[in-house]
Amino acid sequence: MNFLNPIYTEKRECQDCYKCVRHCPVKTIKVEAGCATVISEGCIVCGHCVQVCPSGAKHVRDDLSRAQKLLELKGRVLLSLAPSFISEFPQWTPGQLIAAIKRLGFWGVSETALGAQEVSAAAGQLVRANPSGIFVSSACPTVVSYLQKHRPDWVHRLTGLLSPLLTHCKMLRQSYGPDIGIVFIGPCIAKKTEADTHPQLLEVALTFEDLRRWLEQAGIDPATLTAQEQNAFIPHRSDEGAWYPVDGGMIAGIRSNCAVHDSAFMSFSGMDAIEKALAELDEGALGGGVFLELLACEGGCVNGPRAALKGGTALKRARVLRFGAARQTPLAQPLVDATMLYMPAPQAAAAHTDQQLREAMRQVGKLTADDELDCGGCGYDSCRQFAGALLDGKAERTMCVTYMRKLAQKKANLLIQKMPSAVVIVSDALRIVECNAAFVKLFGKIPDEPTTAFEGRALSQYLSFAPLFGRVLESGQEIVERDLRFNQTILHVSIFSIEKSALAGGIFQDITRPAVQKEQVIAKAQEVIQRNLATVQKIACLLGENAAESEITLNAIMDSFTPPKAEEPAADHEQWRKLYRR
Repeated sequence: MNFLNPIYTEKRECQDCYKCVRHCPVKTIKVEAGCATVISEGCIVCGHCVQVCPSGAKHVRDDLSRAQKLLELKGRVLLSLAPSFISEFPQWTPGQLIAAIKRLGFWGVSETALGAQEVSAAAGQLVRANPSGIFVSSACPTVVSYLQKHRPDWVHRLTGLLSPLLTHCKMLRQSYGPDIGIVFIGPCIAKKTEADTHPQLLEVALTFEDLRRWLEQAGIDPATLTAQEQNAFIPHRSDEGAWYPVDGGMIAGIRSNCAVHDSAFMSFSGMDAIEKALAELDEGALGGGVFLELLACEGGCVNGPRAALKGGTALKRARVLRFGAARQTPLAQPLVDATMLYMPAPQAAAAHTDQQLREAMRQVGKLTADDELDCGGCGYDSCRQFAGALLDGKAERTMCVTYMRKLAQKKANLLIQKMPSAVVIVSDALRIVECNAAFVKLFGKIPDEPTTAFEGRALSQYLSFAPLFGRVLESGQEIVERDLRFNQTILHVSIFSIEKSALAGGIFQDITRPAVQKEQVIAKAQEVIQRNLATVQKIACLLGENAAESEITLNAIMDSFTPPKAEEPAADHEQWRKLYRR
């Protein structure tokens, strides 16, 4: 297990499907010996690989025990609850959820949305001060990681603000003291990286899935609890910050909080949409300022990788918007310093020449441009991208579906052609699909005719017993064995089903050939030897039993005539003598 990266692969469960490669937006998956593992250095922790893995081989680091330990070590531990809780747990009231969380041992529960409101206030100031600038929100840690590692030319566009979660942690420590413990719970896996990189602000990040498991282990059902006055969010409820988990929520918060209306606001959610949005985007093309709200999950955080309810985005959005409320009085100044310096962390990528890429593609049988199917079966968008992954050591040749199909076909064809016996494969119409040279030699009418010339011809042209194949195809019988006379020879014919009602195969062996006769004699001799050995074993067993019975009788006779020893009672000896007389 990789304790540094929140996502890791259980190798025993990986099933060779490459679905994680296909869905990884930055292709930071390495396939080795058929197992797909996450390359932590390039991973943006979007969680797509966890969501799509059909065998569940991609796991999320379990930090629940760390949170439980924190409750034991610290007197006051606060929970920062993600604003998407309202769409995640619609069956419970906020008061019931708070009561249940406090029963787990938390001192208090606060909304992460309070930090979002601080970020909105600071972002509004930036936009007002630079109306012609291009700004990218830093609210989503996955987007920040994506820009730092894979689009370093965009890092300077980030607003330079802490995420709402880290801002909230800073607020809580400012209000309740630096010695408190803080645990976050939400639908996001990437928040674990924020806890890893900012332990002075956030100790542990859990998911909604962890919270459900924790409540179940503790035997707590929030539905049975009554919300009391003390079961309220501290220090108070949020306002428009509760809109952050839906796309466009941050923009709405900035406008409500800071009365900013004069810049172009755009919202994009989902990594595919983000990549397309950033393509060829610059100041000249826009003709003015823009604020980009980018969220890695489609529809926003309500559809995070650890959200239990998938889909239903419209309903989730409605619940979030109803729960949030616009601030009556805009916040003039942020309450905490939420500034943050983001530095590029580009991943070293080898520049491959066209010749190197072509050579790599030749390794998987792609010799011409027509061979580059770009089917995506390997998980990469194009054959050239796959070739680059081969050169980087991230992919294996066996990932190419067409290469493996052709390889298997070549091996099968070679095996058929090299068999000394005649072999034929026929279709349901009793037409030849494939045959080998031995079949041509045995049944062909033209010497040295190529095997390919037989493809599509009716089997009845060469075999008088072709209807046998029809019976196997109709019945689906696994195998039929016959010895049939053909010309001056006797053939041992084995007809078998390859695909029921579709394909059948036949193997023909001339048993009049000396080599075949020799093999059959050897086989019969081995059969006789085995039978003889079995008979000898039975005889030996019977002889052993008779010998044992004889030995018992003779010992009894000998004992009866042996004089008794001094310590042996005479009466016992006399009993043996009477027994023998009988």
